[in-house]
Amino acid sequence: MTEERRAGLLAYCKLTELADDPEVQALIPALYDAAVGYMANAGVAAPESGTTRAAQFDLCVNYLVLSAYENRDVPITGTTVVENPIFRCILNQLKITENF
Repeated sequence: MTEERRAGLLAYCKLTELADDPEVQALIPALYDAAVGYMANAGVAAPESGTTRAAQFDLCVNYLVLSAYENRDVPITGTTVVENPIFRCILNQLKITENF
């Protein structure tokens, strides 16, 4: 991930002020790599930089990173533990692509 891409991702996630935080420094690159991998496994390769398709790809990756960052805890509604839907999507995709 380039510094420019990292800065844009941190801005999207509203983490710019926490850029030097060790937790953010460790998690954001890992979440970014996971999001790009998710997109690739979904059949969407990273498009050529500078195109409108690249901007759309980046927005999808940003969304996945932000969702993963914000939903690190197990959500509890009342007395019910709720599964994170993004986690389920990624897990299902990994199962489907296991033998590729």
